[in-house]
Amino acid sequence: MSNAPLMPMATAVWLVENTTLTFKQIAEFCKLHEVEIQGIADGEVAKGIVGYNPIISGQLTREEIKLSSDDKNRPLKINYYEINIDSVDKKIKKYVPLSKRQDKPDSALWLIKQYPILKDSQIAKLVGITKNSVTLIRKKSYWNYNNLNAKDPVAMGLFNQIDLVEAIEKAERRIKREKKEKEKIEKQKKSI
Repeated sequence: MSNAPLMPMATAVWLVENTTLTFKQIAEFCKLHEVEIQGIADGEVAKGIVGYNPIISGQLTREEIKLSSDDKNRPLKINYYEINIDSVDKKIKKYVPLSKRQDKPDSALWLIKQYPILKDSQIAKLVGITKNSVTLIRKKSYWNYNNLNAKDPVAMGLFNQIDLVEAIEKAERRIKREKKEKEKIEKQKKSI
């Protein structure tokens, strides 16, 4: 990673206008030449560039600027933030080999038998087949239904256990919500 601040010319403009740092300190911090900083101060370089505040962006602190302003030989030190980016939240469709694609209807059958509360659309999304195919498998009118063998999709690696648990929890919440709505309607009918 470069030691230069974000938008070095705009940062240099801001430092020239708002601090008492030397041209050499600003030049070293912004990775520019000292003559460029002199030109910024004279108004010959960076005309029309709006200064970029490195304190707001977290690249410098007021204390760092004060320490360097007091000691003209002390260079400015840029602040670094280590950011870890987790790709757990990103859903990336992974390639499913041809040999496993034929197992998708088998997996849909397994999910229908094991978790009948799952909607066809949930099963289709989990397994990666069309909702129409899931509906046909559920109705036992799928073109190859007699040759299907129920297979655990998690064991085959079509998706992970976490995805299955989330889908089941969502289906359970939907059923509870529908049950409450039915009870509410029945109470309203009795009160009339």
